[in-house]
Amino acid sequence: MRRDGDLYALEAALARRGLGPVAGADEAGRGACAGPLVVAAVILPPSARLDELNDSKLLTEAARERVFERLRRSRALVSVVSYGPREIDRRGIAVCNLEGMRVAVARLPERPGYALTDGFPVPGLPGSLGVVKGDRTAACVAAAGVVAKVTRDRIMTELDGGHPEYGFAVHKGYSTAAHEAALRRWGPCEQHRLSYANVAAAAVPAAV
Repeated sequence: MRRDGDLYALEAALARRGLGPVAGADEAGRGACAGPLVVAAVILPPSARLDELNDSKLLTEAARERVFERLRRSRALVSVVSYGPREIDRRGIAVCNLEGMRVAVARLPERPGYALTDGFPVPGLPGSLGVVKGDRTAACVAAAGVVAKVTRDRIMTELDGGHPEYGFAVHKGYSTAAHEAALRRWGPCEQHRLSYANVAAAAVPAAV
């Protein structure tokens, strides 16, 4: 188990070296085959210690919502960027993801002294470091992951109202067995990423 203080240690060390404020950036939806890619950047207040903050994938939906609300009340600085299915098809998920990190950090209300990104370095993002399992290592990255995940989940729940046959509110656009079955039955809709192999296969009529 990680002690709560450890999640803030990297940011604190950078701030002591005059590199603050430290921003974290993370995404949600990269592995989905439907819906948007959402990228968030967050600068936490220096005194922030948020209960339950962790890698968004390790939190329940209810816990993510609680952390999201605590972030809002903490006066964290937040920036969110999203890319829809057609832009992902046109430009590629990797390009959108890297650009999203740069844009989200650039749009923060305060210019960070340093930026931490989850998993890999981002070309063109000066003063930054890619942190392996950053959402389990740095509080600002974990916070960005929660913001991106909650924002995207809410979008997918709204999209479910227009396309209930796919179950977007349940699987959030990821390739679960239920989603794959719906794709085979109904074919893709405008919220699906046609450049993804499973979606492209479902768009081809079965041979008679």
